[in-house]
Amino acid sequence: MKILLAEDSTVMRKIIRRLLEDVGVESVKEAADGAEAISLFSAGKFDMVLTDWNMPNKSGLDVVREIRAMGSEVPIIMITTEGEKERIAGAIFAGVSDYLVKPFDHAKLREILTNHMAAESGGDDEWHPQFVSHSTPKSAWGKQIS
Repeated sequence: MKILLAEDSTVMRKIIRRLLEDVGVESVKEAADGAEAISLFSAGKFDMVLTDWNMPNKSGLDVVREIRAMGSEVPIIMITTEGEKERIAGAIFAGVSDYLVKPFDHAKLREILTNHMAAESGGDDEWHPQFVSHSTPKSAWGKQIS
């Protein structure tokens, strides 16, 4: 699985990359802002996009809209904070496939990846959103990042 990760925080990118690697993702391409995410997406082929909501240059919502405007149906997972959950309905309308609330753990990330990859592989014809409201931080945020 090849994932595009768009997150402006270097620390968060490292944490999320580690989580993705821990759940078996082989390839993660990183973007530090929305404009870079669009550029990388345009130049490559990805199985999924994980994008932060708040980023410089272009927001995560801008990234979603531009990817959908390209005609891509790749699953896009919005990474948001607890205070942004009320805005997620608009993001879903714009084309977000699912979302994660920071902080999230291995289990929530694995569940979302598995759900969307099963649907992509033809194992399921319906989209089953995982409206994640809260998750425990201990397994994700307590790790030392190298």
